[in-house]
Amino acid sequence: MGTTVPADSLREAVIEGLSRSPKTLPPKYFYDGEGSRLFEAICRLPEYYVTRAELALTRRHLEDIARFAGRGCELIEYGSGASVKTRALIRRLRPTRYVAVDISETALRDAVRRLAREFPWLEIAAEVGDFTEPLRLAPLRGRGTQRPLVYFPGSTIGNFTPGEAQAFLGMTRARIGGRGAMLVGVDLKKDANVLHAAYNDAQGVTARFNLNILRRINRELGADFDLRHFRHYAFYNVALGRVEMHLVCLERHKVRVGAHHFQFERGESIHTENSCKYAIEEFRQLAAEAGFRGAKVWLDRRGLFSLHGLVAA
Repeated sequence: MGTTVPADSLREAVIEGLSRSPKTLPPKYFYDGEGSRLFEAICRLPEYYVTRAELALTRRHLEDIARFAGRGCELIEYGSGASVKTRALIRRLRPTRYVAVDISETALRDAVRRLAREFPWLEIAAEVGDFTEPLRLAPLRGRGTQRPLVYFPGSTIGNFTPGEAQAFLGMTRARIGGRGAMLVGVDLKKDANVLHAAYNDAQGVTARFNLNILRRINRELGADFDLRHFRHYAFYNVALGRVEMHLVCLERHKVRVGAHHFQFERGESIHTENSCKYAIEEFRQLAAEAGFRGAKVWLDRRGLFSLHGLVAA
């Protein structure tokens, strides 16, 4: 298994983000062991349509997706998670190798263990790392002709701003070369009430997931956030086409992170995540500007979610 993401990365990101106005925290740091567990719980919530819609479209269009991907490809997944959709792809594609990349070592270890039991014939490589940064993946042993296929499900692409998404796609395009391809899960624009319910579930799981990033900062960086002073707040920003998640401060107070002190005013928020929604042609244009051609797109029956098949242009 690859190298663990260093704690210094978290420290630097937290200090930088809390020094901004407005204050921010990078969503990739949601996913410690507890954060990954809470996210898997979110995926099972009745309000959270994303996982069910993507799984349904994957099962419905599996043969066509397999024809696009090509049997015997090298399957590289960014953000392995519970790997439910991945198992369906592996069974159908029978890739030469599966490479799992995740920032959470706990989630990655669990995913790889499950897949190794289910697919003993499959060569599996695991890399703990940030897929938004350049990665050095070990080459295939004795084989160099397999088509690299990057699998990026779950609408994680929406956590980037459009500019960041374009840069990320461009970096991936350079990484996989002229023969490579990509499968990207993209959440579609839809009724604001559906989106509000998905990010403000009745059981409060998303709220606990959001607050857990402060708990992680306390534990790993010795900070003194009092979680009772913060409340989860998520809303759909229609003008920007994205759901925004915030942690809103309920009363004025000061927080220490190591040698740094940060003042919070009542009503001030920490912006923890964006979840951008796209129309199909919007995303295709974004991918084109990053060096990809939109070859295929698949939708679930309700038109809630899309899976894009991109090839190097």
